[in-house]
Amino acid sequence: MKDSPTHSALRELRRIFSAPRTFVALAGAVLFLAVSGPFGTYESLAFAPRLAYWAFTAPLTFALGTFTATLVARRFKGQGPIWFTPSMVAVSTALSVGALVLLLNWVAFGAAPTNLPYSSSLLGAVFITAALIALALYYISNQTSVMPKGPPPLLARLEFAKRGPLVSLSVQDHYVEVVTTKGASLLLMRLTDAIKETGTDTGLQVHRSHWVATTQIANITREGDKARITLKDGRDIPAARSYIPALKDAGLLPR
Repeated sequence: MKDSPTHSALRELRRIFSAPRTFVALAGAVLFLAVSGPFGTYESLAFAPRLAYWAFTAPLTFALGTFTATLVARRFKGQGPIWFTPSMVAVSTALSVGALVLLLNWVAFGAAPTNLPYSSSLLGAVFITAALIALALYYISNQTSVMPKGPPPLLARLEFAKRGPLVSLSVQDHYVEVVTTKGASLLLMRLTDAIKETGTDTGLQVHRSHWVATTQIANITREGDKARITLKDGRDIPAARSYIPALKDAGLLPR
C-alpha cells in the first residue's frame, strides 16, 4: 500500500502546477529570461521570438526538473552517506534538463546535438544551472519536511479521551462522525470544514460523505467503476467513481 516514487513525483508535479503562484512565478521567470537572453538566445533571437522560446522552454524544463528531482529523491531517500541522495538529485535533474534543452534547440534552431563544441558548451552551462537549482530546492524541501507538525486542529474539538490518530470522517445527517483510534464523536459541522482541519497529506476524501486517513487503510477492492476501502478497524467505506483518480494518484490503486 506504499506510495511509489513515480506516483509521488506525479502528485508533487500536479500539486505544484495546480497552485496559481506557480504560473505567476513562471511568468516572471519567462519575462526575465526573455529580457536577459541567457545561453546565447540574446544574440541569436529578437525579443519576440526570444519571448516565445522561453515561454515554451521554461515551463517544460521546470516540469521535467521537478519530476526528476522528486522521483530521484524519493527513490534514494535514506540510502548511502548524507551526500549521496542530493548528489543523485542534482546530477539526474541536470542530465534530464540538459537533454531536453538540446532536443528543443535542435527542433527550434536546427542545432544538432552532434555538434560537439556547441553541445558541450550548452550542456555545461545548463548542467551547472540545473544542478544548483535542484540542490537548493532539495534542501529547502527537506528542511520544510522535517519541521515538527502539531496534531490536526480537528482533534481539539473532541473530548480528551477520544483524541487519537484520525481514522475516518463520515456525514451523519447534519453532523460529522469523527472516528479516531480511541473512539467516535459527532460534531455539528460540514464535512468540507472538518477535512480542512485534518492537517496536510493525512488522508483523502473518497466519497461525498466520507474521508479516510491513508495510514488506516488495510485494503482496497475495486467494484466496477467504484471501490470499497477496508479500514484497519474492520469497517468498510465506499469510494465513489469520481474519487477513484485521487486514489490512483496516491498510489493506492493501480492505473
